[in-house]
Amino acid sequence: MREADTTGIRAYVALMKPRVLVLLQITALCAVLIHDALEWRLTGEWDLLHTGQIMFVVVIGGLLSAGGANSINMWYDRDIDPEMSRTDRRPVPSGAVSPKNALWFGISISILGVAWFMAMTNPVAAFWSGFSVLFYVLIYTMWLKRTSTQNIVIGGIAGATPPIIGWAAAIPASELSISNPFFLGGEALPWLMFALIFLWTPPHFWALALYRSSEYEKVGVPMMPWVKGADRTLLEMRIYGLLLIAISAVPWMDTNAVGTEGAVAWTAIAMILGIWYFRTLLMIDGNEDVDDKGRIPSAFNSFRTSLYYLALMFIGLVICALNTIASLVFLVILVLMILRNEVKANQDA
Repeated sequence: MREADTTGIRAYVALMKPRVLVLLQITALCAVLIHDALEWRLTGEWDLLHTGQIMFVVVIGGLLSAGGANSINMWYDRDIDPEMSRTDRRPVPSGAVSPKNALWFGISISILGVAWFMAMTNPVAAFWSGFSVLFYVLIYTMWLKRTSTQNIVIGGIAGATPPIIGWAAAIPASELSISNPFFLGGEALPWLMFALIFLWTPPHFWALALYRSSEYEKVGVPMMPWVKGADRTLLEMRIYGLLLIAISAVPWMDTNAVGTEGAVAWTAIAMILGIWYFRTLLMIDGNEDVDDKGRIPSAFNSFRTSLYYLALMFIGLVICALNTIASLVFLVILVLMILRNEVKANQDA
């Protein structure tokens, strides 16, 4: 066990896994922007101050609820974290925060986060916030993580909820009387954003687990790479990659709001990004020698690309919701960026 990276208040912030939180909250904020942008294009009205207020509320609530769930996760994993180099500097195994304090801190801010959503937005956003906390803690952390190779797959449901929470928070209270309010009145777009993150999570995480499988095996966490082997893991990663390409063909954008051109532009953006990411999955070589940092270079490249992929998908959604011409410009820039990246990669090879 190594010394803690942080102490004091910083240690409690570290319990919340801030780097993970940032990506989650970006997807939630994008959902708020997309909801309000589409309403603006349909009605011609947009209260930007209100949108900013909702985004602030979503960030605070998300940091508290998701951060609390992460803190409880660190409390529960206090027996295995000291055994893995990736986690042995976390606040609990390093001794910076006691297990008891980590647990109560996590429970307290989780409850505070759900209550914040209830008070500042509506019961639907609060419900999905509470659902994500309970699912991550009870279903993933305490059950699936140590019992099933599908831990990341099913557990990914919790990580896919931020767009649902953001979209729900953006719905005015006066519109909550519509049918199926807890399922957002049957709106397809927030659920497609949910599906995007859900399908993205396994290949994203398994690319990392491929070269850390021995650590998971040592502590008995049944990650796919060491239980089923690299070949089976790569097969399933590529299936998820194909599914990410396939859902780009599903109608995401309301043509009444963005027009046919806007909907086609989004489909092209999603398809190009999906193929770009899928290509990195095809290039992973499970037998490749590790680098000086203990990483499989092709797997690490896919892992890094997956982060760009998800960010660009949500940026693309926001741009397509805002303006059709801007979405076409983004499409051109995207193609040029990918081509430049591929040329550079070929030169470095």
